Amino acid sequence: MNKSRQSSRPPEQVTDRLFATERRPEDFRFDASVARVFPDMIRRSVPGYTTIIPMIEVITEQYAQPGSHCYDLGCSLGASTLAMRHGIPHQDCTLVGVDNSEAMIERCEHYIALDDNNLSVTLRCEDILDTELSNASVTTLNFTLQFVDPDQRASLLTRIAKATRPGGVLILSEKIRFESESEQVTQTRLHHEFKRANGYSDLEISQKRTAIEQVLIPETLAAHKQRLQAAGFDQVLVWYQCFNFVSMLAIKANTLDTD
Repeated sequence: MNKSRQSSRPPEQVTDRLFATERRPEDFRFDASVARVFPDMIRRSVPGYTTIIPMIEVITEQYAQPGSHCYDLGCSLGASTLAMRHGIPHQDCTLVGVDNSEAMIERCEHYIALDDNNLSVTLRCEDILDTELSNASVTTLNFTLQFVDPDQRASLLTRIAKATRPGGVLILSEKIRFESESEQVTQTRLHHEFKRANGYSDLEISQKRTAIEQVLIPETLAAHKQRLQAAGFDQVLVWYQCFNFVSMLAIKANTLDTD
């Protein structure tokens, strides 16, 4: 593992109060106001996020291949990009972060600059559906696919699988829904309790849910696994779950190990 560590300079910390007062309902957008509070928002909203990020570093260390490309698709402020950067053990790897929000990319550049690792990072402000992919050993979709039009998810995953080297992986983290209505109710209730425990009010929880439910479309775990295998990944496993949030590892078989 690359033993250099991220800069000790503290990142800007702004408390998420976007939904603290009553506001006109509108769809959630990754604009400048969200980018400003995003680290606090995702930490207080996504159970296990602070575990998933460092584990992306661990997984990247195991699967990054010399001379390959590593992609963080939907990189936002670069938390998973930085985790990958510190996990990549090969200096000849190319690390690419992609996000279609200019506000996110601008702040991501700031965090990348603060980091003391010297592996080069390329940031692209473009739609992940259009970005060029090739020679990949590790790709991350960290709570990104859920914001992609469901009709376009299969084609995106197929492109990722085709671009992935034998032995390479996709790390896919998603909010999921459950086939059982009773489990859905229970897991949603526990997720809301998690947010209350992190200081969100009932008004904030309700207003954000209204804003995001038309743009974040969750699917069942079975649907994710089936689509990943259809896309061209040979093994799909869940390595983390907390309530209705999971992270999966989709592995492309190493043809050298098939004999």
